[in-house]
Amino acid sequence: MKKIIPLLIFLSGFLIQPAMGQNDSVNIRYAVTDTQNVNIKLFESDDLIEIALRFDISYYKRKKPDTAYMDAVLTYYLGDKDSVNKNIKLKARGEIRRTQICDFPPLALNFSMKDSVAGEFIGINKMKLVPYCKLGYEDYILREYLIYKLYNVLTDNSLRVRLLRINFINTAKKSKPLSQYGFAIEPVKLFEKRTNSIEVKSMKLTQRNIKPEMMDRFAIFNYMIGNTDWAVPSLHNTLILSQPFSEQPDLAMIVPFDFDYAGLVNTEYAIPFPTLPITTVRERLYLAVCRSEESYNNTLKEFSDKKGEFYRVINDFPYLKARSKKDMISFLDGFFNEFDKRNTIVQELLNDCRWFEEQANLRVR
Repeated sequence: MKKIIPLLIFLSGFLIQPAMGQNDSVNIRYAVTDTQNVNIKLFESDDLIEIALRFDISYYKRKKPDTAYMDAVLTYYLGDKDSVNKNIKLKARGEIRRTQICDFPPLALNFSMKDSVAGEFIGINKMKLVPYCKLGYEDYILREYLIYKLYNVLTDNSLRVRLLRINFINTAKKSKPLSQYGFAIEPVKLFEKRTNSIEVKSMKLTQRNIKPEMMDRFAIFNYMIGNTDWAVPSLHNTLILSQPFSEQPDLAMIVPFDFDYAGLVNTEYAIPFPTLPITTVRERLYLAVCRSEESYNNTLKEFSDKKGEFYRVINDFPYLKARSKKDMISFLDGFFNEFDKRNTIVQELLNDCRWFEEQANLRVR
């Protein structure tokens, strides 16, 4: 299935310099926190949580509502015998997965702030949940979950995730519950609190507004996993945050999310945008501004130092089939094999960044 992205939005991802007259400092937009002042522990463990979601699944799959919330009940277990029921609201979210791909699109969950029942979900107000999308797509969900865990290996300035086993119970008809893997994503407000940062929603920022070491890590990580489905100016699959009390308060931090178009996931529907000089998502392309060879080598050392840990994250994960692990490792091998005596990977990054900057120059003339 071809992914449709408005051309102007995509091209905006090529901009590397702000347009004339724009302020090139980080435009901070403050937001009211949506997490309770409690110790939120949902994302402090890698243990699988089994939950149940009870709601009108027939309506959800038919309408895929992304504006009005639906009533639902979330159930999880405190122990072998104790369970907790939470009355929540939910709706569909996302664009491509919701409108073009998924029978069961990603979820936005809304918890009651007055609910103070102890357990894994205490203190959570709003949270994104990535469910199975379609029957037979569980492998993709588990791979995408692992990509978040790979970025966690590189930096704490990354979104945390929690693996779930979800029993979907349809209140509209009597049927056997459907049990599938999914994962929850750390709420932005919780990430802000954890990193002392503030989300920036300005559409005027470019890669030049991001802290260079963070921008390079972000871009090389996306290169490693074969992901070209991101752009800074349009905030496409990128979370931009200001750290006003950091050593570089005028430069922002950047965090990736949404990896279903990455070659490391290799979904059957993922194809590169047609203007890119690659034909499959299994081909790598570096979409960032150029740096010096020394700068690239410094960032790449982070990756080479973490290679063993990357592989352990995948190989030690008990819920993914052996052939999928083998495929993921093989794809990462293609990245690390470029760390050779000729330093091939640096030349690849330089070639790609020059192409990227040429496209950007064409765009801003």
